[in-house]
Amino acid sequence: MKMKGYADYEECRLPWLGRYPRHWSLTKTKRVCSFTTGWTPPTGDSAAYEGDCPWANISDLGQRVILNTAKSISAKAAEDHGLELIPAGSLMFSFKLSVGQVAFAGKPMFSNEAIASFRESADLDLRFSYYAFPIFLVENAAENIYGAKLLNQFLIREAIFPLPPKPEQRLIADFLDREAAKIDALIDEQERLLALLAEKRQAVISHAVTKGLNPDAPMKDSGVAWMGQIPAHWRVAPLARVSRERCDGPFGSGIKSSHYTDQGALVVRLQNIRAGRFRMGEPVYLDQEYFESELKGHAVLNGDVLVAGLGDDNNLLGRACVAPANLGPALVKADCFRFRLLDDMCPEFIAHQLCAGAAFDAGQLATGTTRSRIPLSAMAGRMVAFPPMDEQKAIKVHIAGLLKKSDDLCCMAEAAIALLRERRAALIATTVTGQVDVRGV
Repeated sequence: MKMKGYADYEECRLPWLGRYPRHWSLTKTKRVCSFTTGWTPPTGDSAAYEGDCPWANISDLGQRVILNTAKSISAKAAEDHGLELIPAGSLMFSFKLSVGQVAFAGKPMFSNEAIASFRESADLDLRFSYYAFPIFLVENAAENIYGAKLLNQFLIREAIFPLPPKPEQRLIADFLDREAAKIDALIDEQERLLALLAEKRQAVISHAVTKGLNPDAPMKDSGVAWMGQIPAHWRVAPLARVSRERCDGPFGSGIKSSHYTDQGALVVRLQNIRAGRFRMGEPVYLDQEYFESELKGHAVLNGDVLVAGLGDDNNLLGRACVAPANLGPALVKADCFRFRLLDDMCPEFIAHQLCAGAAFDAGQLATGTTRSRIPLSAMAGRMVAFPPMDEQKAIKVHIAGLLKKSDDLCCMAEAAIALLRERRAALIATTVTGQVDVRGV
């Protein structure tokens, strides 16, 4: 879509703006609207949280309209603290921690102190503000020494920005509602594609590591509920039986803060162990001399199978990967397990099978509520099914090829999502600052 700018502009002193349409006004928040902020009951005041009054936090601001909040407070707590009820239709804006998140209140509710709630006024259309405030208010923020944006109530009130007449604000909001919805629909399509690719990838891997590559192979019952039938010539054994060594990470005072250094032995943590893949991320190192003298029994070598002993819904307990060749000296940390397999076992095959069964057998062996944990002895008892080594390697190669194709498609979808989000942000920025004229579009 090709759009033109306005006929006449006014130059301004704001470095982030430069110019704005001459018939717009340069104003401050306090001149065109008011806002209120919320409150958080003390952590120890459990009674304050035992109510049914919706209470919005920043984590609730991920959708355009909030109808339900993750937490609630009591009417008495709100009354005792003099909390003002946020009317339905108000625009909520986060100005602490995650600055610039917005959402409309779908019904009357309260909020915490990190959210500023704006009401409709004679000069301001809130649908326009929904798009504009994440730019206008954030551009007026201060910065800390790390470059992070800082806002407070004073800075919000004193924020300077260009504002079109209210009828034009509505036209801009209408235009952005239409165009943003089109872009959001395209993003949703790509995200659905990513979800389908992930499901297909997992299903294909799971089939390969439990049924093999020969569809005509005679089958038998594995004795493992989630595996069901496996090829008749495959064997079944506990993970401990196909390993010559196993260990977990040092607990308690085994590693102290003073042992960490800028270089040395890599500490393998839960975040390094992804499903079927090792992810380096931000490396953490341990003093190598201390590692060599005290913790060598926790060492990780190329080809070791690494298993997560702690997990939740987002980070699956029992997921596994293979230690890559370029790690250098390394060791596992607490809640991570290292299995060194026998020579006739393919680490990649076993890691993929452990991942395939993680949602089933690992969860049954776990303890804990918010995050499930499994001890090394129970993890070593997980059953694995495997063919001869040459077949394991063939399955490994087959899976690698599938992953390459899947990764290429995922990269294309992720690139498309990133481009669409950039286009959406640019469209909003140029429109709410008056760099393009959408009247009559």
